[in-house]
Amino acid sequence: MKKLEIIIKPERLDDLKKILDANNTNGLMITNIMGYGNQKGYKHIYRGTEYNVNLLSKLKVESVVSSEDAEKIIEEVLKEINTGHYGDGKIFVYDVEDVIRIRTGERGPDAL
Repeated sequence: MKKLEIIIKPERLDDLKKILDANNTNGLMITNIMGYGNQKGYKHIYRGTEYNVNLLSKLKVESVVSSEDAEKIIEEVLKEINTGHYGDGKIFVYDVEDVIRIRTGERGPDAL
């Protein structure tokens, strides 16, 4: 099993949810985050005063999927979410040793 942690622009969430739903992902967690990468933010002029906005709004979408589905999801995200511009995001992939559903005590892939 793999945990996918996908950082994206908020406006790309619907596209990402379609990809995850099409690949039978059973659940996901979404967190509003702020940060910056290579672009280091941008300059904004408000009422004649220039401001540096270096913390950009992003979404972190986390999901645990089977190892077989992980690579397929990653390929689809790279194809659909990529615009070729700074700020498209990142995908972090982690190995998941075990999953336990608290309600039933199921373990492993059955708990997903």
